[in-house]
Parts: sequence; structure tokens; C-alpha cells
Amino acid sequence: MILAGDVGGTKTLLGLFRHAAGRLRAVREASFPSQESPSLESIVERFLAAGREKVHACAVGVAGPVLRGRSQVVNLAWPVEARRLARAVGLPEAHVLNDLEATGWGLRQLPPGKLLNLTPGLRPRPGNAALLAAGTGLGTTILFWDGEAHRPAAGEGGHQNFAPRDADEIALLGRLLERWKRVSVERVVSGSGFSVLYDFLVESGRADESDQMRRLLEDAEDRNAAISSAGLRGIDPVAARTLRWWVSLYGAAAGDLALVARAVGGVYVGGGIAPKILPALKDGTFLDAFRDKGRLAPLLHKIPVRVILEPRAALLGAAAHAARHTGGSRRVKQTRTAQRRR
Repeated sequence: MILAGDVGGTKTLLGLFRHAAGRLRAVREASFPSQESPSLESIVERFLAAGREKVHACAVGVAGPVLRGRSQVVNLAWPVEARRLARAVGLPEAHVLNDLEATGWGLRQLPPGKLLNLTPGLRPRPGNAALLAAGTGLGTTILFWDGEAHRPAAGEGGHQNFAPRDADEIALLGRLLERWKRVSVERVVSGSGFSVLYDFLVESGRADESDQMRRLLEDAEDRNAAISSAGLRGIDPVAARTLRWWVSLYGAAAGDLALVARAVGGVYVGGGIAPKILPALKDGTFLDAFRDKGRLAPLLHKIPVRVILEPRAALLGAAAHAARHTGGSRRVKQTRTAQRRR
């Protein structure tokens, strides 16, 4: 029996899994509001109290960097610590992973229907792969190929410097440097990036805001979601322009990561935003920016790109990682087949 978790600043998802037929099978899952709880351990105790299962292994993914088994989640007063988690579940050890690293382990557990192929006809080749996910921030992971399977390695690529590609983006960087001493990629390729780009277009005089859009944003509970939704539905030209720009920046960031990793095994796009804007990701804007890498464009044209549609990928990955530390780890599918299947 494996206890897995996906810990975020807003909610914490916990699940219990068993091994069955060579795969992980969910026993039960529950979601808890993170900020209403005094600690992760209290959440775990409430979850386990609802049943009588004996836990044999435990791992959780966390939205933040992990150092020596500890991570401080943004927007939470409490840390996630492997030692405290192990004590709470009565085990000699527990594992704390970056959430993108956990998602990387979760790729092996996804059925084909939970991956949308943006590059039909392209198949992955033996070699490294890469994963990035835009949400509250921008997370990245390189999936190193060991000759038989991919092994995720946590990274913080979303915090690398934002590199403008044209005059408009140079002007955008200049405007953002008036606000922040340093501008990272995730300042523009994340949920808040929609407002950053929209406001720049309007405030710089590059676009005229309509009265309808102004009223919509004044009343919106989530301004970023309102901009992306209006752009996706085509009800406002500035919102549509913002969405195309955001998607292009996302594609460029994915292409940069693909170059760093030499990701001939494929690039995976995760996070909560991608499934909500699939038509915009499929219209060619993302791939055009992904492949626009000068002399290395031919390499990028051969790399398959897939969008993760499963919101529980990090939870599944935490469970898969924990399974590697049990006697039943061999029964969790390792992948020579994963590359052929994806």
C-alpha cells in the first residue's frame, strides 16, 4: 500500500495505491484545502483516519524546490519535510519530490488518451526527454535516458532569464525591469503572464482596450483566466492577441528546454493552463515558436510534443516513485515500452 501526495499552495491531493496487474491501482483519494490546515502531517492523519490501510511506502510532490528532503511551499506557512512525514505515517523514510519531478515519474502511468499529440507522425527516439508546465509558475524537468527508461531530475528552469526575441519583447522586458530587478521566464509564461502581456499591449499604446473588455476585467474574479478565455473565444481582439503571444512565448520556452536537454525522446507540456487552451496550442503558434531555433531548427522539427491532460499526473508519479522503494517496485512498469508507446 502506497501513500502519495501532490501538495500545492491552494490544495493538497492525497491518494492510496496498490500494485495490481503490473500497474498502480487507486484505492481512494481525497483533496484538502492546504491553507486551512496547520501542517501536511495533520492532513495525512485525517486522510488515513478515514480507513484502516497500512502504509508501506510514501512520497509526495511539492510545488517548490526540494533541498535535503525539505521544501517550503509558496503561500503556505508550513514546510514539507520528509522526516516529519515519515513519522506521521509510521515509516522509517518518506520521499519529498519537486512536483514536476513527480509528474515526470507519472508519465509512465498515463494511458494514451491522457496525452494529446501536437506532432502527429513524429515518434520519440531513444534519448533524453523534457517536461515543462505553466501554472502559478513555470516548472521544468529533464527526463534523463539511462538506456532503458527515463529518470526525472528536478530543475528550476522557469527562473532562468527571460530572453526577448524581437523589438516588442525587448520593449516588454524594459517595462518589466522597471517593476522587477530581474525578469524570469515565468514572469510572462505563467498564469499571471496573461495580465502582464495584456497590460503591456494596452499601456504601451500597441493596442486599444475596448469598453466591453474593461468592464469584463473589472468584474472578473480571476483576471488572467478572463483574458485567456476571451482570447480563446475570440470575443476581444486584444485578448486574442495576448493569448497568441503567450502561447508563442510558451513554445519558445519549450524549445529552449528541448535544446538544453537534447530532448529527442520528446517534450511534454503539463500544468493546469494547457488543457484549458488546447485550441490555441493546436493552431501552430506553439510549434512555430518551439521550432524557431535558427541553425538547430531541423533538430526541433524531429522532436515530438505532447500535452498532458491528466490533472493527477504528479500524484500518480509520487506513487510510482514510492513504489520504486518497495519490494514491489519491479511490478510497476518500467519503460522500454514507454518510448515506443508514446
